[in-house]
Amino acid sequence: MTDAQARPAAPADAPPSLTVEDAAQRYEQAGIPRTIRRIQKYCVRGDLACQKVETEFGEKYLITPESVDRHIAQIHDALVAAGRVQARPAAPERALEPSAILPLQDDLTPDAQARPAAPERDYQTVYVEHLEKENAFLREQNTVLLERVKETNILTGRLQEMLTPLLGPPPPETKGG
Repeated sequence: MTDAQARPAAPADAPPSLTVEDAAQRYEQAGIPRTIRRIQKYCVRGDLACQKVETEFGEKYLITPESVDRHIAQIHDALVAAGRVQARPAAPERALEPSAILPLQDDLTPDAQARPAAPERDYQTVYVEHLEKENAFLREQNTVLLERVKETNILTGRLQEMLTPLLGPPPPETKGG
């Protein structure tokens, strides 16, 4: 009995029927929301069984429901194996109640000294300083590389001088008429 006869064939997936948006809803319902772009990457990478179809507005993926379910199960298994707990849903937005706001303490000890304020540095100043440091570093690197190019040119010239006697004169060119 051959291997092909010993093993039953894998069940064929249903034809691709889910759009990327439908798949995104399935991921969200499973508690692991994914963006449309990420699902498209799953399709390109082969994580999902899908088919790219041409529409009048461009190309889109049609995905098999089974492959989405399989992928969701794989993600859940990976999260469990990593010991990660599912993220809890976002807390509803609400304003702070007045009782939750702490009053400022005016009863500081008289001998307490005020902390000196950190000098304020705006974002642009920090960014310009960073760029200046980066430029200085690149100038140094440029100098080092130019020195290496000079050394390489000298070595190449000397190598040519050494090889010229060994190779002999170039063969005479024949002129065709």
